[in-house]
Amino acid sequence: MSRTAAIALAIALAASACARAGQDAPVAQKPADAAVPEKASPAASAAHDDATPTPLLWSVSDADNTVYLLGSFHALRASDYPLAPAVDAAFADAERVAFELSPDEMASPTIAPMMMAAAALPPGKDLRSSLSPDTWTKLEAYSAARGLPLASFSGIEPWFVALVVSMTELERMGLDPQQGLDRHLIAQATQAGKATSGLETAAEQIAALDSMTPTEQQQALDEALTEAADFQKQMEDLHAKWRRGDADGLEALMGADMRVHYPQLYQRINVDRNNAWLPKVQAMLDDEHHDDSLVVVGSLHLLGDDGLVALLRKQGYTVERVGAQ
Repeated sequence: MSRTAAIALAIALAASACARAGQDAPVAQKPADAAVPEKASPAASAAHDDATPTPLLWSVSDADNTVYLLGSFHALRASDYPLAPAVDAAFADAERVAFELSPDEMASPTIAPMMMAAAALPPGKDLRSSLSPDTWTKLEAYSAARGLPLASFSGIEPWFVALVVSMTELERMGLDPQQGLDRHLIAQATQAGKATSGLETAAEQIAALDSMTPTEQQQALDEALTEAADFQKQMEDLHAKWRRGDADGLEALMGADMRVHYPQLYQRINVDRNNAWLPKVQAMLDDEHHDDSLVVVGSLHLLGDDGLVALLRKQGYTVERVGAQ
């Protein structure tokens, strides 16, 4: 899997804000004759039509409180709802819901300008000079095939262009950030009047996105362009595993792959953030008001020895899988 596809699944802001930034700037705007989403293969259609989705869900408890950990997929289809009853029950039991970003920040009109400011190349630099001739040629061909205005990428860093490529392919598959599990549960929490919060800020997520070195950025864009032809198969596989709650399969495709191929990026977007979130989740468990909570984060953050599930288990809490098929 390309590193930008992994980022889009690990950082909520990468999916939604990248799409929104494209609405406010010419970078990701679609031409009037842009292609409609491609129809999924029969096998992929069967994978997302034949059963109610059962996302990764764990309960973490101490003597008086419970925190539910729910693995999100940040871009989904309308056909991915409703979810399994276990998810509805966890949501109903929780007095408060925490997301990677607070709902107020997710909805803030300042996020797109912040993202574009972070993605801007320094004065005197342009995208073409930041890339190898081979990667530039691939980008020219991709932009022509997808109807993207290449000139509007000129002052943008490669990491953001790579995200645009991944988000363009997601949209062609019909996977929509506005249908992502985070957005779905934010709307439900608002309707139910539940307290909500964020585990980190938009500025922190943007800093994680903007932390790649120039070499990593060029590699990320080249990978996104090279793998665009296989992107649908990769993402449908991940999507099907998310629907089944296949922890081992998701860990193999996301966590294990990133640790081997992109260890520094894995450390920044997964390990460091999990470690920063751990005390905040523990505080929910230690809350003297005895409120139960639902924590909704990208599925990668719950998996492997570096995931929140393992980290909380190491702290001595009772951790149990909920609703597994």
